[in-house]
Amino acid sequence: MKLQRMNRRALALGALAVSGALALTACGSDETGNPDGSSSNAAAPSNIKCDDASGQVLADGSSAQKNAVDAWVKQFSAACKVEINYKAGGSGAGVTAFTQGQVPWAGSDSALKPEEVAASKKICSGGQGIDLPMVGGPIAVGYNVPGVDNLVLDATTIAKIFDSKITNWNDPAIAKLNPDAKLPNLKIQAFHRSDESGTTDNFTKYLIATAKKDFPYEGGKAWQAKGGQSAPQSSGVAAQVKQTAGAIGYFELSYAKDGIKTVAIDTGAGEPVKATVDNATKAIADAKVVGTGKDLALELNYATKAEGAYPMVLVTYEIVCDKGNKADTLPAVKAFLRYAASEDGQKILAENDYAPMPDDIIAKVRTTVESLS
Repeated sequence: MKLQRMNRRALALGALAVSGALALTACGSDETGNPDGSSSNAAAPSNIKCDDASGQVLADGSSAQKNAVDAWVKQFSAACKVEINYKAGGSGAGVTAFTQGQVPWAGSDSALKPEEVAASKKICSGGQGIDLPMVGGPIAVGYNVPGVDNLVLDATTIAKIFDSKITNWNDPAIAKLNPDAKLPNLKIQAFHRSDESGTTDNFTKYLIATAKKDFPYEGGKAWQAKGGQSAPQSSGVAAQVKQTAGAIGYFELSYAKDGIKTVAIDTGAGEPVKATVDNATKAIADAKVVGTGKDLALELNYATKAEGAYPMVLVTYEIVCDKGNKADTLPAVKAFLRYAASEDGQKILAENDYAPMPDDIIAKVRTTVESLS
């Protein structure tokens, strides 16, 4: 009966059922206040190997993966009694904190640049910082057009909308892609990020790769196109889309909540592709590993026309030293990344609107994590 009560309590706190009864029991036994950890040890998920992990770990970086990290930390800390504090200050802040030796690992929506790798060698004794692709996700294009429940756009049309070249919802270009929709005579309110963002970087990479003529910008984390309105963070853009008639914006799928509708993209495949975690994983599977050595940086194919592949994706990398990690944090960092890359860790992503890494990529990540020293 005690075990049942513990499981019910864990479920009430939102523990993920896919992780199995073992994970649920781990959370529940932690809450019953068994300081000796006897129940937790018996119930800990079999894939969470704590080894000698203990203490506190500080990390920083991508805000896009924050919900994923929170879900991982909940399970991992219950099993291993390690406190993980992830400050989602953004990809740039995370990389800076890592290369300055302030945190043992960071999250970034863009792979390390050559100068960042060079800087990392100063804090990775005998090694360097490497990119481990751990979290994927579709960048959804959310919209608020009264009376339009389904909307299809292609790269050219999206580029023109976000560069203020298409300004009204009943524009012929939009109507051609949506012959059955009743498009209103309504001004388009295009929202972009006001802060530097890996989401913006990947969103514009897609537009540059697929509609360069209509989006003639260099891209990057800072917004460059003309016109539009801005809001901070993905949550801010999503909030503006939700409350503004005629609005459109881009953000991770996990922010497309509370009735926000998302665009299906005409990629040239047989059918327009919706923003789903499965479809994002299909697109990431078309990526190539371009990193050298233990670095697993990916080159995404934004122009993919594979059936069911949603091309507007981002990948968040966990950045860590391949060698020369600090002895006091290495066990905890290694154990945490091992869990994040595990089968259960990746399943948690799908349940939180993120895309798990394709099997061949995550297999390489698991091997690399085990070699960290």
